[in-house]
Formats: sequence, structure tokens, C-alpha cells
Amino acid sequence: MHALWMLSACFLFATMGACVKLAGGHFNAGQTVGMRGLLPLLLIGAWVFWHRLSLASPHWKSHLYRSTAGSIAMLMYFAAIARLPLATAVTLNNCSALFVAAAVALRQPPPRAVSGALLLGFAGVVLVLRPTFTPEQWAGGLLGLGSAIFACIAQLNLRELGRAGEPEWRTVFFLSASNVVLAAPLAILQPSSPLEAGPIEWCFLLTVGLCGGLGQLALTRAFKLGRAIITASLGYTTVIFSSLYGALLWHEHIPPLSWLGMLLIIVTSLVITRPATWARAQDAHGKGS
Repeated sequence: MHALWMLSACFLFATMGACVKLAGGHFNAGQTVGMRGLLPLLLIGAWVFWHRLSLASPHWKSHLYRSTAGSIAMLMYFAAIARLPLATAVTLNNCSALFVAAAVALRQPPPRAVSGALLLGFAGVVLVLRPTFTPEQWAGGLLGLGSAIFACIAQLNLRELGRAGEPEWRTVFFLSASNVVLAAPLAILQPSSPLEAGPIEWCFLLTVGLCGGLGQLALTRAFKLGRAIITASLGYTTVIFSSLYGALLWHEHIPPLSWLGMLLIIVTSLVITRPATWARAQDAHGKGS
């Protein structure tokens, strides 16, 4: 069942990305991120009020770092979607696994497999970006990488919150609230034409929030039921779903070098997220000391 939950989450996140791109002609990144946070905020807020739960937490600093970094990552990710093929933007955002592994490697000696995989992964990033030379695409590529860096910061703080026993609903609530607060200035200041949007465009915008919230719930359920490595491996089907959306809706053509780079990033992420890889390194380090 955890595989079905994870595949559902990937489909929902890919659909969210497609709707971001479809609504991008009338709504800016601030407005789409604001809607991405608003619907989950209202739904979780109503659930918290109904069950009379407390939002107070002794780990408010970790919540602040996680929510702020996660919101900035989402703003940059949505902006990258508007400038790049959908599958390319999704892959660059998933480079967060590379940055997490690099951050962990700075604290402990990484195994050779991780060191080699990181080099291949960053080579994949170069291949993804190299075929695009226009200023707009370079800006989108940098935004995609920036979203991965901030997502890395968010994930490191999310791990600390998980170890501290913080409930998922509280973490998602604060992230959603941060989305709304940080996106509000950009929603007002960035150019947009929401008054010119028709019912279909508004439905796309609402679907961003709906699919984002449902996808987050399905993702949480998948990690709760299944083994982390298998569940995380299935997460890269988001790239496949996004590629299908891009080909069907926008007839997007991704150069072969970009496909090779995307494959290297995915394989690298699967290698460096294997717990057994790091466990062997820790055992070897312990014996050596």
C-alpha cells in the first residue's frame, strides 16, 4: 500500500506543477505559492480547531527555519517551472538530495560510493543546464538549483523536528502559514493579470493548492507505512509524470544531454539516500578509530 500512496503523491505533485505552468499566464509565483499554502492552512486549521489541538511548540526555531526555507524553495521552484520544461524544473528541484548528502559529508567522512555519486550528480546538473543558452532559461536553471539548496535546508531542519517528535500536521501547518505570509508581498508586487483570468485559469490555481495539500498527506502516509529507501526511490516517478505532462500539453522537447543529466541526478540521489551506504562508512570509521 505504501507504494500506491507514494505513486499517488508523485502524480499529485506532478499535476500541481502542471497547473502552476497552466496558471502562470495570469498568476505570478507569489500568487500560486500563496494558494499552495492557503488551502492546506484552512483545512488543517479547521481540523486543529475541531479537535482542540495546540499549535504551541518548544521547537519553534526549527519550525521557523524549516518553514522559511521551504517557502523560499517553493517560490523559486514555481518560478523555475514558468521558465523551464516541467520535467527539467522538477529534476533540478530534486537536486536537494545531492546538497543534503554534501552537507552530511562535511560532518563525517563519506564513503567512496557517495563521493563518486556526488561527482556524477553535479555532472548531471551541468548536462541539464548546458543545452540551454538563452538568458531566460539560465535564470530558470539557477532558480531550480536555488530551490534545491533551500529545500536542503528545510529537509535538514525537518529531520530535527522528526527526531524531536513533532507531529506532521503541526509542521505542515506552519509551512503553509509561511507560504502565505512570504508569498503575499510577491503576489502584490509581481506583474500579474488575475482579473483577466477565466474560470478555467482559476480552477488551475485552486488545483495547485488542492493537489499540493493532498500530495503532502499522501507523501506522509507513504513514509509512515513503508521503508524509507524504497519510498524515496519511488519519488522520482514525479519526473516521469512531469515529462508526460510536458509532452502532452506543451509538446516540450528535452535535448538528449538533458535527459542524460536528469538520469545521472536520479541515479545519484538513489545511491546517496541508501542508509546502508552511510552505515558501512560509519562502521569503517568506527573500526579505524
